[in-house]
Amino acid sequence: MHDQPTIAAIATAAGSGGVGVIRISGPNARTIAETMTCRSLEPRYAHYARFRDERGDTIDDGIALYFRAPASYTGEDVVELQAHGSPAVLRALLDRCCALGARLARAGEFSERAFLNGKLDLAQAEAVADLIAASDQRAARAARRSLDGVFSQRVDALAAALLRLRVHVEATIDFVDESIETLGGSAIETGLAQAETDLDALLREAERGQKLRDGLHAVIVGPPNAGKSSLLNALAGSDRAIVSDIAGTTRDVLRETVRVDGLELTLVDTAGLRAGGDAIEREGMRRAEGELRRADLAIVVLDAQDIEAGRAAVADAIADVPQRLWVANKADLLEFQGSAPIPNASTTSIAAGDMLWVSARTGAGLETLHARLAAVGGIGEGVEGAFSARARQGDALRRAQTALAAARDRMREGAYELTAEALRAAHDALGEITGRIAPDDLLGHIFSTFCIGK
Repeated sequence: MHDQPTIAAIATAAGSGGVGVIRISGPNARTIAETMTCRSLEPRYAHYARFRDERGDTIDDGIALYFRAPASYTGEDVVELQAHGSPAVLRALLDRCCALGARLARAGEFSERAFLNGKLDLAQAEAVADLIAASDQRAARAARRSLDGVFSQRVDALAAALLRLRVHVEATIDFVDESIETLGGSAIETGLAQAETDLDALLREAERGQKLRDGLHAVIVGPPNAGKSSLLNALAGSDRAIVSDIAGTTRDVLRETVRVDGLELTLVDTAGLRAGGDAIEREGMRRAEGELRRADLAIVVLDAQDIEAGRAAVADAIADVPQRLWVANKADLLEFQGSAPIPNASTTSIAAGDMLWVSARTGAGLETLHARLAAVGGIGEGVEGAFSARARQGDALRRAQTALAAARDRMREGAYELTAEALRAAHDALGEITGRIAPDDLLGHIFSTFCIGK
């Protein structure tokens, strides 16, 4: 518990009709509020009150709500003073609270206190910030599921299974004269296999949740004059990039954030990749290659009339990008038989099912492109059951995955001490997600990204 109460002001609206809220948390929160209102406050009761300064003059009137510890958001005594939303009024109320012994809250301090007092685990606390920042209903529902503990429960169940396996393995170390089969070695191996399966599934769902929260960093890349900027404009629904028939028109990177079926995409239009070009164009290509090194997805735009030449021009640049989406633009210039162009000889190096035929000019094929982008981002069937996740949580799951694989290998070698150590490392990595094991510097970094009111 903290010795000094902390306060924050949240103005939901300013001016006439606006509402402002002062939230106080800590052992003296009730005393401060009762001094300001000159009345006794009952728990969970809305009191109409006048908020007074040190001379007894009225600063404002409004509603006072008192929540007794531990039945509050932070687990401490909490008072909310609901006043008019004038910045001047809120400032005067804050000054009065501070004069009575409170201090201004740090960013995220209310959620940090809730975590330290056992009201939320770390994954749930982060979900509070994700819920506030959610940009659509899908992201909000995913954050709500994490706040409700869906992610934490999965992590805790897996951590408990690893702990049981570790106890079993360490027990075998004390009976080195016994056969491992006598001591239940097959059960350990079965448990390790099941834990790996569960961890793989959890990581896939967390990665989907991370994409839902953070979106994808997608770089539009291709040879000059393939229609990259036209495609960016078509996806953005506006003329964000200059378009011309002159190869090399795009010299610098252009960013645009769009939403596709609930998935946030940061689209980066880049200079066309080719040999030669003047000094400015070469700098544009260098920047394009730098963007590709940070990309989650390369949207490779090729001229539908000369796919092989375009593919060869970009092959080296996209080699290390985790995911690629092949788009044959200017498909309106081709003849089609069914869904296949005539002739189809130029596409032999790319599987027919991997190529999307679109026309940024006419809009043909854009609906299919939207669906493919949503699928790459994991937005599709089952998204309603998704939970929000963050990059650090995915990293912890991957470290647990690596440690668990090491435990399986050491077990097969009969190195039981190393097996137990690998299981400890996997268990500790999972503990970082919920805060069961969390260094102070990690906590400070996480809560510093929250808004003041939370």
